[in-house]
Amino acid sequence: MTSAAARDPPRRFQNRLRVPLASRAEPSWAGHAMAPQRRLLLAHGAAYALSVLGGLLTVVPLALNGSHFKGRCLLFSRGHWRPEGGPGPGLGAPRLQVLEWGPPAACQLAAFVGVFTVLFGAVQSWRSLFYLQRGHDDTPLCSALTLLLSASLLLLSLGSSVTLSLGFQSWCDTVTGQQAAPFSCAEAQATPLYLDVDTTAFYSELTWAQAGLWGVSVLWLALSVLSFLRLYCSHRREVLGPCLAREKELLLGLGCDSQPMTSQPCTHAHPAGHFI
Repeated sequence: MTSAAARDPPRRFQNRLRVPLASRAEPSWAGHAMAPQRRLLLAHGAAYALSVLGGLLTVVPLALNGSHFKGRCLLFSRGHWRPEGGPGPGLGAPRLQVLEWGPPAACQLAAFVGVFTVLFGAVQSWRSLFYLQRGHDDTPLCSALTLLLSASLLLLSLGSSVTLSLGFQSWCDTVTGQQAAPFSCAEAQATPLYLDVDTTAFYSELTWAQAGLWGVSVLWLALSVLSFLRLYCSHRREVLGPCLAREKELLLGLGCDSQPMTSQPCTHAHPAGHFI
């Protein structure tokens, strides 16, 4: 009897050895719990890709406008129309005299937001694609830093958008200040202003830059919300990870030998075992 008992392992070990590999796989509800995180990661990557397009829509028109205006910033420029007399073509018509060009920082702020959005969005969209392929996600610390950076860029982009809109409106008020022959700001780019800069496309360039910068602001708002949701999911995963591992052991019957099933439950309770 002793030799037979030594040759045959106990019944509970036989039952454990006979458990198929499929039954040791992760429970189905755990896979469903990871699905929202993957959807958040996919949405985050798509928003970053759109931010690259919005940044380009801001940077390219601003660069063209800076080239046409010889590095001068037309935002918040001050000037007035004055009549010109004398012989020669165009001298009898009023001329626009710019008293002071706008501060370069007004244009540089919008350009900085656009360039940073393009670079950061390209890097983050690549990281999101890499994480989707590898099944990884950011740590809570990295998610918190991303949220902080997104919120900071949201405030900066909103400030630069308001600055660009107000500065452009100030320039349009200066250009359309002629009382003799009033015209709109859109028509002013086709009207000779007799300046030493190219003004044939300023309205189109600033309109596209303004639309792109406001679009970037909206995207940074969406990115801030997505960053907060990912931080929430990452925090819950870190907190509930030991609990899920404990429940998995109990479901598979792997913890029966170490301690009974009626042991003290995990301190971090969660409904239905879902992350979100």
